This record gives sequence, C-alpha cells and structure tokens, in this order.
Amino acid sequence: MIPDPTLSGALPDGFPTGELVLHGRVLPASNATFVGELGGVRVVYKPIAGEKPLWDFPDGTLAAREVSAYAVSAELGWDIVPPTVLGDGPHGPGMVQLWRDEVDDQSPVDIVEEGRVPSGFRHVFDGLDAHDQPVSLVHEDSEPMRRMALFDAVVNNADRKGGHVLPMADGHRHGVDHGLTFNVEHKLRTVLWGFVGEPITDEEGDGLRRLSAALGGDLGARLAGLLTQEELEVTAKRLGRLLSRGTFPAPASSRYPVIPWPPF
Repeated sequence: MIPDPTLSGALPDGFPTGELVLHGRVLPASNATFVGELGGVRVVYKPIAGEKPLWDFPDGTLAAREVSAYAVSAELGWDIVPPTVLGDGPHGPGMVQLWRDEVDDQSPVDIVEEGRVPSGFRHVFDGLDAHDQPVSLVHEDSEPMRRMALFDAVVNNADRKGGHVLPMADGHRHGVDHGLTFNVEHKLRTVLWGFVGEPITDEEGDGLRRLSAALGGDLGARLAGLLTQEELEVTAKRLGRLLSRGTFPAPASSRYPVIPWPPF
C-alpha cells in the first residue's frame, strides 16, 4: 500500500510507506476496519468499499472525511487525530491511520453511580444502565478534553463516543473515528458536553483563529479535494460563530439527538 499524496496532500513527517500487511479485522465496527503494518509500523486501514451506506452522508466519502479531520487537527496543532492519509490497500482505496496504544487504567469518559462525579471530572447526563440502575455519564475536566470538544464543534462530529477517546500514558488523549464529520446540517453528537457555556481561553482562541486563516489559504485548497464546496463554506461559518461567541457551544434544539447511541 502506497499512500496517495495527490489525495492526501503531503504525507505527514515520518509517515511509513510500502506494502500494507493486514493482521486482523476490528470487531465490532460499523464499517470494515482492519489492523495491519505499513513499513513496520502498526496502522488502522478502512477501505472505502467497506463503508456502509448512510441516509445522511454521501456514499463513499467517510475516508476523505477522516483525512480532512486529521488536516484540521494538524492545523490546530493540538495533536488530536493521529496522522491519517488516503491510499490504495488490499481491499482498495481507503484511509490509513497510525495506530495509538491506549492505556487500560484510564477512562477519560466513564459511567459512574448517579451523582458520584469523581474529582477532576465533568457531569454530562443521568440515565439508567442495563440493569435499570441510575448512573451518570462523566468525562475528564482537562485541557486535552477541552480541545477535543472544540475540535468536534468545528468539524461537526456526529459520533464522539466515549470509546473514540484514546487515553495515552502521558495524559494526552487522541480522538479517532471521524468519518461522520463535516455535514452541512448541524449534527454535533458527543459525550463531551461538560464545558457548555464556558469561555474559550486565549490559547484555544489562538488555535481557532489560526485554523480560520488557514481555511482561506492552503488548508482550504487541500480540503477542496476531499470535501464539497458547501461543506467547506459551512465549516468556515461554524468556526466563525464559535469565535464570535467565545464560549463552548450548547446542544442545539433540533430533531437530531445530541448524544451518540450507544455512548461507548
């Protein structure tokens, strides 16, 4: 498998090339997802041919949206999305993303007994578990989670489940599975609602302003090969609203749910 720079733009520094050797398939997963090695480096491979049709996203576009999400993450400089490219693999064209080893003893997003929010966490909502016991969904109150919540608002992430937040041993958190992004309709569905209404910090605002400028330049030109013009225009408007309001967004009143289901 050789990543295609004509689709992905310049390859991220150090991104491996060569033959993609598959080791197994990730189950369960909504779309075909494989783990393998590329140039001796562990990667995730999602072929376009394995994407299930959706009523609200054009067919065969999820891989390009994953690459677009990485491009936005890279421009922000927040290292949210692992390096991701488009290329041709054993099951045809698709996206390839560098694997990240998460740690098992940390849970940035968790389900706890109702009302017992751990220190250093934010409350999101209350509900019932599989045994009809009252529980609360919570997430970390940390800089990586704040940045991820803002990133999701920019890319209009419709599927930020708890399992899509990967805890790293050094305290950093990566976000994965960004195929359901950049829709022209408001579809923000996330478990990271704990910062609603809080002011965006100067540092966070600097990253968003840097991204806004880049969308009008080289980044916008690159994304034009991955997204539609309308999707790009709506993304720029969404980012502009976020900056003008200066606070973390609240769930919009619409016919769409604001929490992905299941939340993990």
